[in-house]
Amino acid sequence: KRLVRTGVKSFVVAIAGFVLPLIFGFALGYWVFDLSVLVSLFIGGTLTATSIGITVRVLSDLKRQQAPEGQIVLGAAVLDDVLGVVLLALLYEFSIGGGISVLNAGKVLTFVGAFFVLAPVAAKLISMIIKRIDAVSEIPGLLPTTIVALVLFFAWLAHALGAPELLGGFAAGLALSRRFFLPLGIALRTDESFAHRIEEQMKPIVHLFTPIFFVFVGLSLNLREIDWGSPFIWGFSLSLLIAAIIGKLVGALLIKEPWTARWVIGMAMIPRGEVGLIFSELGRISDIFSNEIYAGMVIVIALTTLMPPFVLKWFYGRYGNRM
Repeated sequence: KRLVRTGVKSFVVAIAGFVLPLIFGFALGYWVFDLSVLVSLFIGGTLTATSIGITVRVLSDLKRQQAPEGQIVLGAAVLDDVLGVVLLALLYEFSIGGGISVLNAGKVLTFVGAFFVLAPVAAKLISMIIKRIDAVSEIPGLLPTTIVALVLFFAWLAHALGAPELLGGFAAGLALSRRFFLPLGIALRTDESFAHRIEEQMKPIVHLFTPIFFVFVGLSLNLREIDWGSPFIWGFSLSLLIAAIIGKLVGALLIKEPWTARWVIGMAMIPRGEVGLIFSELGRISDIFSNEIYAGMVIVIALTTLMPPFVLKWFYGRYGNRM
């Protein structure tokens, strides 16, 4: 019963944390800043993101990952990511298709639905084969090399089906994780020790490519073309920052938990991190975002990523004994 209650609370937090930022972002872009429907949808879509990597790291450092509020946050962040990737696939199709189309949306949703059902199961079966090969092989570096190849293969498969490559890599990552929960996943038992070995052996690759990703995003932002004296960039960034924070906090305040736990859950859902940057980067390379809008989105993502860990640490230090 406790697991069911935690799952329901995670679902409520995730849905509210997905829908409200999407609505707030779209409303600000379309009605306040007079932007197009597609640009406004991309802005709202970017605000829906939750960086599960940052959230897990913060809770782990505070030793609250296994606490009730930590479990609710983890479940909500994973579901948020799934919903965000589906939305990303839709927006990607709209951006390359030249506009919003019900037919294209239906096609993408069909592909995404089939992909999310079949790809993780296929990835899980392949991971079983990898595990057996790794157990008998003495080839150094076989495991991380094979995992990278698997992720790239599913990224290519997603692209071939007309969805963003991110969708394939995300599905493969979920299948290899210790929290595999997608359809039919319950029938495939997850080996915790093997998942941990993958995580440990992949760390050097993650440590190599993560800075490259952030450097690439930084280089793509041309600060010279931005009029920093313009009221638009500051008004745009500040209003989106408020919407990004409130959109995540409201979902946590809806569930039945002690007030301290609800505030922790809300604050832990705020970081956008790399997921938000991927949304923004897709908007930029698709010529949906102008340089000013892209800069504003990066400012919002940076602030929502940097602030919550410090606030959470202070909050636990002051109110942790009441939880």
